[in-house]
Amino acid sequence: MGLKLASRVRGLSDAAFREAFGEEEQCRAALFRLRWPEGFVCPACGHRGYCVPARRRLYQCNRCKTQTSLTAGTIFHATKLPLTIWFAAIHLIVTAKNGISSVELGRRLGVKQPTAWTMKQKIMAVMARREADTPLDGRVEMDDAYLGGVRSGGKRGRGAAGKTPFVAAVSTGPEGQPRKLKLAPVKGFTKREIARGARRWLAPGAEAVTDGLRCWNALDGIAGSHRAIRTGSGRQAARIAPFKWVNTSLGNIKSAITGTYRKLGPDHAERYLASFAWRYNRRFQLQTMIPRFVHSAARTQPIPYRNLIAG
Repeated sequence: MGLKLASRVRGLSDAAFREAFGEEEQCRAALFRLRWPEGFVCPACGHRGYCVPARRRLYQCNRCKTQTSLTAGTIFHATKLPLTIWFAAIHLIVTAKNGISSVELGRRLGVKQPTAWTMKQKIMAVMARREADTPLDGRVEMDDAYLGGVRSGGKRGRGAAGKTPFVAAVSTGPEGQPRKLKLAPVKGFTKREIARGARRWLAPGAEAVTDGLRCWNALDGIAGSHRAIRTGSGRQAARIAPFKWVNTSLGNIKSAITGTYRKLGPDHAERYLASFAWRYNRRFQLQTMIPRFVHSAARTQPIPYRNLIAG
């Protein structure tokens, strides 16, 4: 039922996007409305009255005279790019089911690749922070996974060099259909690491279903219930019914990564994985993805470039 509904949901077409956000004033009006839904609020004193000084795109508080930029205190802080470019980047990133490379993004926006990379990392950082605040409830399929290809002559499988470990989890509804996805990088599959993360990943009362990997024993006492199923290994294990949705999601994500990025390093894996989860979790809300994202972006503190490159 969920998959049939997803096929009927229509997102914002490129033409509709240009009509809604093709002009700078349209983007400014949308950001103002989403940042201050009940009207302007002075960040210094909380007063609501304001004026706009002549020839300056600033909002001046009528009480304390503090001047505030529309983009100050958001991920757009101090940007030299028009908001039309930012909104176009948001549109391309949030609607790209398989992701979009910074090279392709720069080509589509008409900016240099380093600029496109920086914009993309800031946008994905908003997605990551939003996803981190949303635990999974109900029945939750969980599995261990890795990013990184096979290296010639090197060790395969768990423990192979150059791989980034992460937890994949999918919550399912009463009819067994997938609801929410969470992708969380971890330092390794140890009981301590799983216990530390599970307190953020799982809502109270969640019913965790895992394979027989020993680290999952850490879920006992954290999840509402925990069922461990020994699956063995190989392709046949991936087809076991209790793990249908988490394995399907992992297959789709790894195919998308290979097709769009070829590979992802550990430094920025959290943002890339979160972007896939963010889009998946809003697959039935395609018409409102841009306003929902801008609403979050307006409440995300500025992200310095040094923080972006640090991962």
